[in-house]
Amino acid sequence: MRLATALLSGVALGAAFEPLALWWLVPGAVAGLVLATRGLGAIRGAVVGLVFGIAFWLTLIWWMRVVGWDALVALSAFMTLYSALLGAGLALVARLPWWPLWAAVLWPAVEVLRGDWPFGGFPWGRLAFASIDTPFAAGLGWVGVNGVSLLLALVGSLLAWAVLTVAESPVRALLGVVAALGVALAPTLHPWQPGRAQQSITVASIQGNVPGNGDDILNTHRQVTANHVRATEDLAADVASGAVAKPAFVVWPENSTAVDPFLDDEIHQDILRASAAIGVPILVGAMVDAPDPTAVLNQGIVWDPTTGAGDRYTKRHPVPFGEYIPYRKHLDLTRNFGRLALIPSDMMSGTRAQPLDIDGVKVADAICFDVAYDDGINAQIRDGAQLLVVQTSNATFIHTRQIEQQWAISRVRAIETGRYVVVAATNGISGIIAPDGTVVAEAAPRTQAALVARVALHAGTTPGVLLGPWVGRAAALTAVLACLVAAVTYRRRRPTPTQPVPERKVLV
Repeated sequence: MRLATALLSGVALGAAFEPLALWWLVPGAVAGLVLATRGLGAIRGAVVGLVFGIAFWLTLIWWMRVVGWDALVALSAFMTLYSALLGAGLALVARLPWWPLWAAVLWPAVEVLRGDWPFGGFPWGRLAFASIDTPFAAGLGWVGVNGVSLLLALVGSLLAWAVLTVAESPVRALLGVVAALGVALAPTLHPWQPGRAQQSITVASIQGNVPGNGDDILNTHRQVTANHVRATEDLAADVASGAVAKPAFVVWPENSTAVDPFLDDEIHQDILRASAAIGVPILVGAMVDAPDPTAVLNQGIVWDPTTGAGDRYTKRHPVPFGEYIPYRKHLDLTRNFGRLALIPSDMMSGTRAQPLDIDGVKVADAICFDVAYDDGINAQIRDGAQLLVVQTSNATFIHTRQIEQQWAISRVRAIETGRYVVVAATNGISGIIAPDGTVVAEAAPRTQAALVARVALHAGTTPGVLLGPWVGRAAALTAVLACLVAAVTYRRRRPTPTQPVPERKVLV
């Protein structure tokens, strides 16, 4: 029964994210795992967590199968280890007073760990990423992604407590759940509102599209660049005719050129032609050769029509075993890991924490999976970024629902940062998002489009950006202390088996 509950809870939590977006399943899924591990030892709790994790990760990242079934199994199996850790922790803290609180703290604590270690972590599947278009989303501006994950987990753990309490005291159980919902939904009474805009500008996002089936960007990369040039020239013609307003700058997606535009003359001339046509800076997504001949850089380059290439942002979180190979020199790729031999160069990580300067506008950049990580976005917002852009190339996953999950994360970031978000994807999903998470403009996948919208530029830092990282750190520390106290207390309370008294034989 425990394993079946864990399995169903894992599937339910996966269904809470896009594409099904059954967000109301989140508290029930959390409660299911809490109940399934309650009363167990840490090891058996870990086994229950493993079952939960297998169900959750295979449901959530089913899209990884397009990379390879081995990639799906490997990533799901590794992520499941964190679910096992969660299961063990839940079993331990269930022995403590106020256990629903400690159970709730474990969720963001484990999310912080797997979002950071190893190889930079994998933050996909955080509870808060399922909160878009829900009443819980209002908390993002106040307590950030970590805080909303904590609130959702608290509702779930108190729901588990209510199930255990309802037979004894139905009123008490009901009041507990109502209190949890009241705390989690309190931000809806007064959602975070960005201050008065410093100014407003017009921006454009270009989705050039990928030829053919749409998922083979590397073998069609020159046509991909040509598509973005043509879409930008068409936008320039619309601007000249007065059909649309002239943008302050244009955003191209990641991999709008898959070769170094400083070394490839054809691509270089294409970018110059597009820049001259529109007459404003273009933020170009480009693969650039690194100083190390065995490495590459994934960059957003500000290309001015007059001065040429200027400010740059380098992707902070390349995908391990996808964009670089950890411990490459210790692996025999051709013999033991044949698929990894298809990645001849390692992508280097960027460290930039300052926003880009695009014609006087401070712009925070995030390239593809960067949008799921807090560090780079938060650093740029704290340093004065007035706008957030996401450059992404989801062509590999264009026939899956991964693009919808990433789009939801971009909308989460808009609320958390209190900024407009401009998303440019090679062939979907591109769009422009308001600070309250609403979609201002959106391009259909596998189409060519130029999205133009007026956006406000905001200053200041939301409480969510300031507090969110500290909520995660505090949760991690509290979770470790709670588990240690529970383990020590349990050992002290465990009865010591008494030694049998030997029978005395009396000789008469």
